[in-house]
Amino acid sequence: MAITSKEHDKTAVRLTQILIKLNDGEKLDPRKLAEEFNVTLRTIQRDFSERFTYLPFEKENGLISLQPYYLGKLNSHDVERFACLAGIKSLFPVLKDDFLRELFDARITQAYLVKGHHYEDLAKKNHEFKLLEQAILKHRWIQFSYKDKTYRAQPYKLVNHKGIWYLAAIANEQLKAFSFSQLKSIIIESEQFKPDPATHQLIEQEDSIWFADTKREVVLKINSSVAHYFQRRALLPNQQIDKTLEDGSLIVSSRIAHDHQILPLIRYWLPNVQVISPDELRHSLLQGLREYLGSDETRQ
Repeated sequence: MAITSKEHDKTAVRLTQILIKLNDGEKLDPRKLAEEFNVTLRTIQRDFSERFTYLPFEKENGLISLQPYYLGKLNSHDVERFACLAGIKSLFPVLKDDFLRELFDARITQAYLVKGHHYEDLAKKNHEFKLLEQAILKHRWIQFSYKDKTYRAQPYKLVNHKGIWYLAAIANEQLKAFSFSQLKSIIIESEQFKPDPATHQLIEQEDSIWFADTKREVVLKINSSVAHYFQRRALLPNQQIDKTLEDGSLIVSSRIAHDHQILPLIRYWLPNVQVISPDELRHSLLQGLREYLGSDETRQ
């Protein structure tokens, strides 16, 4: 039976809390954990025997704790990341215990940035994944083929965005996102590069894979009938709710690097979304709709 996104989230929350307790040096009673998280004892036992099998545990009088030399190694971001990975093993191409054990090292986690809980199955490309991991950690130049072109690049991060893996890298003096599944003939060079902290910050702060130093502001009006979806969580790139109108509708702003970053989202929410600015985006949206309607009439 397929596991739903909601179940993934529940698992990630539970594993996060357990990791925090372990990292803080607590000695955990599986029965009490089952009561706390309203799951069966068998589920908690599976958390330790399957999901956390890569961790060095100590067991005494039925209580489970981390071995002393591992205590306090994780910060809050590491805990969150490991809970996600341990709960959703298909997220990485091959999440074997030794791979997770490596990832547990804070130095290794610097190579990854996971955004979202869905996943792309890349089990057949585990070798390439590991190659890029090492290139990122050792700051090595790489070469690869991508969409019939050859690139030489500085790899910065493997980014999982909405379930799809991308390589964030500087190529031709520009930060780009390359779809990992389309990378071919990867070569790791011996030459190293000096990472740019500003580039790291840009990758970390961007909530999509559209990297750009400068972004344009888009202002939308959201009808009251769907406003709660936008209030519950950000549905647009760099979304900000600027104003709530008397009728419950919203004025929302978004910052984008390219029109294609937001146009599909606007189309999805039509007719409940109206483009206020910029004019060029509104014209582009209308032109696209005209072309679609025209092609549909031609087929009929």
